[in-house]
Parts: sequence; structure tokens; C-alpha cells
Amino acid sequence: MNDLPKLYFTMETYLFPMLEEELGELSAKMREFLRIVEVVRPSRFITGALRWCGLGRPMKDREKMLRAFFLKAVYDLPTTKVLIENLKTNPSLRRLCGWEYRGDVPSEATFSRAFKVFAEEKVPDAVHATIVKENYTEKLVGHASIDSTAIIGREKACRKNTPKIKFKKKRGRKSKAEIAALTEQELSETKTRRLELQPNRKLAENINDLAQGCDWGGKRDSKGKTSFWCGYKLHLSLGDGGVPLAALLSSASMHDSQAAIPLMQMASERATILYDLADSENLGHVPVIDPNPRRGDKVELAPARKIRYRERSTVERGNSDLKDNYGARHVRVKGHWKVLCHLMFGVIAIAVKQLFNMLE
Repeated sequence: MNDLPKLYFTMETYLFPMLEEELGELSAKMREFLRIVEVVRPSRFITGALRWCGLGRPMKDREKMLRAFFLKAVYDLPTTKVLIENLKTNPSLRRLCGWEYRGDVPSEATFSRAFKVFAEEKVPDAVHATIVKENYTEKLVGHASIDSTAIIGREKACRKNTPKIKFKKKRGRKSKAEIAALTEQELSETKTRRLELQPNRKLAENINDLAQGCDWGGKRDSKGKTSFWCGYKLHLSLGDGGVPLAALLSSASMHDSQAAIPLMQMASERATILYDLADSENLGHVPVIDPNPRRGDKVELAPARKIRYRERSTVERGNSDLKDNYGARHVRVKGHWKVLCHLMFGVIAIAVKQLFNMLE
């Protein structure tokens, strides 16, 4: 478990003054980046496929490139090319990442290969899970707010529906046996719906069952207007203080409800949650759901639950922060796992920032 108050005191008292003597005055972004590095400690995640096995040409230092991708998220840099340009022209940023000279900074192709490995090995997911577990081992999360946000992709929509084989229909009235068979088939299809299967399955099975391809989606805003985009949806579960507890990426066309249970399962493995601002009774949490007036007369929430429901705006602020300040509007990669990898660097940056904000 991280002793975050002690780490905060050590950085403010010793680390920042020492670096200011060598590099000059540290900006707010530099301090934020250094906090991420100290909390994450990237070296412990450089294992297995990320290390040189001793055969062939030695790889560039993956730990330094992992730091550089965190720097890219913190400074909201749109492309890797812009990141490299900043590293070469700004000695302070370059040295914070671990490179002494301009010529030490890897090429764009090397960064691209490293990013592909990070995405395949799901390194940012492991980093985020570790940070949440280390800082919430002996803590309770009062409210977990769940919501999704649109992520515009730079790729073509995948083909979701395969062409159906047409069979010749039998003429005449169906027999009782045929009607019974069709009814049984419809019932079996109903029972295999995703939402009915999710509560009885493990987290890995639920995640693998989610739609992950790039496609078209639509969402209605607070003014009643529906906007459409081609890409993905990022589903976030944020705890008290705006700390992201879990994150999932799905196709843009998938309904938010289908990601709710996997998100709750993922967050519950990392922290102890009391209230979910969604339907979660099957996990032992207390659900707080906004009544839907379209299904009859609207039933008002109890006064205590109405106050708790106001915490739902936490996740909306987190989504906007990710888009405005941490690279969610600059998705330049293609493929589900690469897009998720890009977004997770921003999610980790927000998690560390909010953890330190709660100490100030």
C-alpha cells in the first residue's frame, strides 16, 4: 500500500527543491508529471516482453518511453511527433524522462513499436489497477459514478452484421410441433441476452463478450439533440473525489447498460464500494437510480438518495477533464486495444492528480 501523505511530504520537501536547483523552477505540469512517476514507479511494470531477452539487437529503454507517454498525456500533446519535438527542444522534459542528450531520444518508429507492445501487454491497465488497489486497500468508496463518453476514431466502421442465409419457407399453416419448436427457440435466444448472462459470469468473460469494434453510435445530450460519431465509447467508474476506479472501451453502438456490470465487477475487485449510482444490487452495493417517468408516474427519490444522486456529476467532470486536458480528443491510433492504451495514460494521470488533490 502507498503511504500517499508521506510521499506527498517527501516530494514537496526534498524532491522538488532538489530538482529546481538543477533544472530551474518547475511548472505545475512538471510537478504533476513527477507525481505520476513517483506513484506509478514505471520500472516495476517493465517485465516479460518489455525486456530484452538477449537475442538480436538490444531494445531501447522501455521504461523511459513509458514515462514519455505519461508526459504526452499530461501535456495533452496531439501526436508522438510533437512529443519527440518537445523532448528534443526542452532539456528539462528530456531529462525528467531519463534522456541526457537530444540524440538519445528514440525515433517515431521506435515509439510506435513500443506503444504497440504496451497495448498488447495491457500495461496501462495493469498500472491503473495497481494504483487503485494500493491506495484503496484500507479505504471505503462512498459513491461510484458510472457514465460513458464518445471517442471519435480514425478508422472505418467494422461490419457488424453478417449476411443471413435465406431458407425456403414451408407453405401452409405450421403444426403445433413447429410452433412449439419456434417458441422454445425464441425463449433460448432471450435467455442468452448479454444483460441476463452477465451477473452469473466472471469479469473476464463479460469483458470478452462486449462489442469492441469501431462503429457508429449516437447519444442524446441534455438539450434533447442526438449526435452521431464513428468510433468507440469509454465507460468510466469514478469514486469519491473524482478518482477513476475502472475503465472499459466498447463499440460506439453498444448501450451503456451492457458495460455497467463489468465496470462494477472491475471496481469491486480494486476497492470496497458502498453506493453505485446505477443498478447494482447483485454485487451487494446499494443502487441509486434516477426514476424513469416514461414507465408510468415518476416516483421521487428519498431525500437521502436524492442528495447522493448529485454525486453523479463527478463522472461527467471526469469525462470532460479527460477530453479537454489529457488527450482523449487526440486519438491517432487504430484498433480497440491501441485506442484503450492511449486513453488509459490519461485516465492514470487523472487518478494520480485527484489522489493528491484530496490531500491538499
